[in-house]
Amino acid sequence: MTDLVTFGETMLRLSPPDGERLEATDRLDFRAAGAESNVAAAAARLGADAAWTSKLPDSPLGRRVVSGLARHGVAVDVAWTDEGRQGTYYLEYGGEPRGTNVIYDRTGAAVTTATTADLPVERVREADAFHTSGITPALSDTLETTTADLLAAAREAGTTTSFDVNYRSKLWEPAEARETLEGLFPDVDRLIVAERDAREVLAREGTPSEIASALADEFGFETVLVTRGENGALARHAGETYEQSAIETDTLDPIGTGDAFVGAFLARRLADDDVPTALEYGAATAALKRTIPGDVAVITREEVERVIAEEGQGISR
Repeated sequence: MTDLVTFGETMLRLSPPDGERLEATDRLDFRAAGAESNVAAAAARLGADAAWTSKLPDSPLGRRVVSGLARHGVAVDVAWTDEGRQGTYYLEYGGEPRGTNVIYDRTGAAVTTATTADLPVERVREADAFHTSGITPALSDTLETTTADLLAAAREAGTTTSFDVNYRSKLWEPAEARETLEGLFPDVDRLIVAERDAREVLAREGTPSEIASALADEFGFETVLVTRGENGALARHAGETYEQSAIETDTLDPIGTGDAFVGAFLARRLADDDVPTALEYGAATAALKRTIPGDVAVITREEVERVIAEEGQGISR
């Protein structure tokens, strides 16, 4: 039985060497990249039996996504199609004041047509945990329905469900996102939300602890995990609030940091660690990810545990 199944879009990320402009470069780095598959990869690298499901074009680019994930120990269970294309995005790094720019090229991607019938629902039902994010229902009306169906199927079967709000302003407006996402919340056991998304998308006010408590009370979540960037994270679980500080790190590539945190947190909860310990693994994995190019946290459990040991008293219980 699979420990964790994740569902969502994985694109191919193309990026020029740091500082170069897309219009001038003659080289592009080429990697698989997607929020839900990043979570699966982090969990797999920490020992979980993790799978990612989606819909891909039966093409060299679709197969490149599969090979990119398989190398991290992720089982790939996808629907192949001759219709639709492989989504991509371009990442142009630049220092201030230029900043980093992301250009999406995902219109017509095969995943936007993925229905519940296309996907391994029984594998979701038999898994210990199922995870997806707010990016997925934002991509198409079809995916909004499919996401709701999979969450409901998992919850009905007793599979623990987790959902990362993961708001993307290039996909939808906050009010539209809030209406859709809150409609999914009744089938979610564990909610993950960045503090800024809790305020700007879910229209929540108060301290992070107050926000987590209010969300848990209103929707009956087992756990609410609020991520706070350089200010760390906190979790509300079983009536208690646990705080975790961020771990100081050099930043080579910040993309995928949140996914690394979530993947590690879920992996350790699946291994029956308590919430404070899972938070600690999440923070250490996120810190390591920032030193690694690409979207995936290419880490080992030994590295994560070394960071935890060096950090010492990183948890306020």
